[in-house]
Amino acid sequence: MPNIPDISEEEDNELYEHHAFRVVKGQQPLRIDKYLMNFIENATRNKIQAAAKDGSIFVNDVPVKSNYKVKPNDYITVKFEHPPHENLLIAEDIAIDVVYEDDDLLVVNKPAGMVVHPGHGNYSGTLINALIFHFENLPNNSSERPGLVHRIDKDTSGLLVVAKTEQAMAHLSNQFAKKTSEREYVALVWGNMEEDEGTIEGNIGRHPKNRLQNTVYLDDEEEKGKPAVTHYKVLERLGYVTLVSCKLETGRTHQIRVHMKHIGHTLFNDERYGGERILKGTTFTKYKQFVDNCFKILPRQALHAKTLGFVHPTTGKFMKFESEIPDDIQQCIDKWRHYAKHVD
Repeated sequence: MPNIPDISEEEDNELYEHHAFRVVKGQQPLRIDKYLMNFIENATRNKIQAAAKDGSIFVNDVPVKSNYKVKPNDYITVKFEHPPHENLLIAEDIAIDVVYEDDDLLVVNKPAGMVVHPGHGNYSGTLINALIFHFENLPNNSSERPGLVHRIDKDTSGLLVVAKTEQAMAHLSNQFAKKTSEREYVALVWGNMEEDEGTIEGNIGRHPKNRLQNTVYLDDEEEKGKPAVTHYKVLERLGYVTLVSCKLETGRTHQIRVHMKHIGHTLFNDERYGGERILKGTTFTKYKQFVDNCFKILPRQALHAKTLGFVHPTTGKFMKFESEIPDDIQQCIDKWRHYAKHVD
């Protein structure tokens, strides 16, 4: 599958490309409105049908209606008369939990629910909207996103480093690229992991049938995806779930979520990857009620970026920061701990 960007700033007959997709081989005929629901985040079928009615959905550069049936190798674009909203950054007075700050950088503890940078369906309230309000002249990264050296998912909590100067951006980005930064996450996953520790390797790339997910490509598909390595260690076994520490050697999108699902241990309450269902345990009604209560306490994937370490771009000293496990994850762990001790 060609590496087609999600977003382009190229102008074409005064239309701006917001999304672009190449239909994979083997795709069965499917209405384009249904097809695009798997590829555009937070898009309802009504919105997609409205876009088609407005003449904003193109297949091979020809506008199509919502009942068009996609075929293998179709090139689909969604275009509008305005630039993508994520390119229009607006400063917003949103509080930021700053763990550390100096002239070169700051370390932020991001809460769950906050998107790191604007994107489809999330044009405001992001960490970047907050950063450009509180800090002037932040350097852009290679994707024109001010201050961002790396990112974590919307519903993942935890630590991020933000560059305040061009030199810091280059230095820190190089550490992440060369895998010398230290990143440790805490995750609660479904199932009792067999090994106390291990390493998961496997290229990660877009899922061919659901663009909102990523997936692991195996050895015979080496040309697909990008190499990804996750080291894990069991912290505590809690019956039908396991608390694990994950250290990232690489930083692919959804890496821990995808790698854990790949080895049969989907993150607890990870809706995008199927963890919001009961994947392990009994059929007793009381157990279902218990798990539902855990989901209510923790209405997101159980993943927290706990530790962040890097070499300071000016002083050359190694700095390491730790963030406490947030209350929602801790309460869920406590419930499972109590359940594991009292289950027959």
